[in-house]
Amino acid sequence: MLIERLFIFYNTIFSVLAKRIIPCLDVKDGRVVKGINFEGLRDAGSILEQAKFYNRELADELVFLDISASTESRQTTLSEVEKAANEIFIPLTVGGGIASVAAAREAFLHGADKVSINTAAVQRPELISELAERFGSQAVVVAIDIKRTATGYKVFTHSGKTETVFEALDWARRVAELGAGEILLTSMDRDGTQDGYDVESLKLISTAVSIPVIASGGAGNLQHLCDAFTLGRADAVLAASIFHYRKFSIIEAKQFLANKGVSVRL
Repeated sequence: MLIERLFIFYNTIFSVLAKRIIPCLDVKDGRVVKGINFEGLRDAGSILEQAKFYNRELADELVFLDISASTESRQTTLSEVEKAANEIFIPLTVGGGIASVAAAREAFLHGADKVSINTAAVQRPELISELAERFGSQAVVVAIDIKRTATGYKVFTHSGKTETVFEALDWARRVAELGAGEILLTSMDRDGTQDGYDVESLKLISTAVSIPVIASGGAGNLQHLCDAFTLGRADAVLAASIFHYRKFSIIEAKQFLANKGVSVRL
């Protein structure tokens, strides 16, 4: 099992031209949940069953985010991570409450292939470099939650509850310089609305940094995925509602994108 997971993981790294489709499991109290604009959470199923489903669906990767870990000042529920990791063969990114090298190491030991940090990175930016030096940049994803304000796009932490002093573009450039391997860019304004990704902010960030940017927040149909790639210049798209509730399948999404000329792994 470990050999197969490593093979797929490194194949993912080296197949850099292919665009990725990544379902996201937002986790709270042991269940997958989904809300709108980071509020009004509703149940979206079993963590393990959803993970196994996306593994069968040939998703390119899977993201597991314990969305209340930072606000509750605790680590991700690693027992749930381990259960999922033991059942799937696609790369798994784990985030939520990871605030140290030791915490990241525990996530990797429980089956994570990458770790995602957000609040901890803003509070102590050197953590990005520490993780990159210890585990390699390819294993470090910095999640950036942004919201449009009168002065531009501002960065928020603690699951969107705390506004920071950082402008999105400046922070994205900084995390890339500090050694992040990827940026997971979530538009709080679009999250859960199914109105489409914020392609303006996506293009702004994607064209300003040399590392891959994952689009998140707003997917409602397959054209939205295509727009993130073609208009927003994203390297990958994260989606939840359209896949969790079976509005579309990963296979349908990949075929649609391929027909539109987007390079994907079929």
